Amino acid sequence: MSIAKFALTIVRHGETQYNKDGLLQGQAIDSPLSDIGMQQAYSAGQYLKDVKFTNVFVSDMLRARQTAEVIVKHNSSCSGLEMVSDPLLKERSFGIAEGRRVEDMRNMAQAAGQSCPDFTPPEGETPEQVKLRVKGFLQLLFQRMVADHGHDGDQGGAPQDAPTPPVQGRADDGVGSLPAHALVVSHGAYIRIAVRYFVEELQCPLPKGSDMAHMFSLCPNTGICRFILTVKRSEDGSLAHAAISCVFVHRGDHVRQ
Repeated sequence: MSIAKFALTIVRHGETQYNKDGLLQGQAIDSPLSDIGMQQAYSAGQYLKDVKFTNVFVSDMLRARQTAEVIVKHNSSCSGLEMVSDPLLKERSFGIAEGRRVEDMRNMAQAAGQSCPDFTPPEGETPEQVKLRVKGFLQLLFQRMVADHGHDGDQGGAPQDAPTPPVQGRADDGVGSLPAHALVVSHGAYIRIAVRYFVEELQCPLPKGSDMAHMFSLCPNTGICRFILTVKRSEDGSLAHAAISCVFVHRGDHVRQ
């Protein structure tokens, strides 16, 4: 029995000087946003300013926190909302490659006969380990959203079962009359692994006009992805996803304006 349906908007942090210089940050380098990154965060905040959020979650890394703070500051619905900082959302660790050029990691991956996204530098975090963090965060997200916005399952005809509205290129695409909407601010490699998990393991269908290459590409700085999730309670009492759909991925309209 489904007990909650909500929108999930995921935003990558704004640009840092390391991003601009083509250097890997990972976890060891906790750099702030650059001036351009702050402008990107402001543009994302302006783009999302009239989109209603009920919950906010953010990586505990500085570049993500700064981005989330700017978005929340300019959003009409976020006044008074708790911004939950969660280390499960932090960037993938790139081990000995952190602080080095992205091109260096590509060369390391090529030498190992692997693609760059699948390659794990020495002392780094594997994609599988990051996926475990994604799954852990989803469990915490489900618990929070059900506690804050769920129902007991006896209200099968609740508005939560209404179909997802069509995509029209608007900032609130897919949100419709959903009573709950979580904003998550995280990182590029983390978001790519999360999207892959949604598609390959949770069987999330691709949005119209998207292909696998686009879905699994690196989200640009302050790029926006949106999903609609339905949560159910299993027989053992645990929470699990009942359905997931993708409204859009990697949208950067606000940066191009």
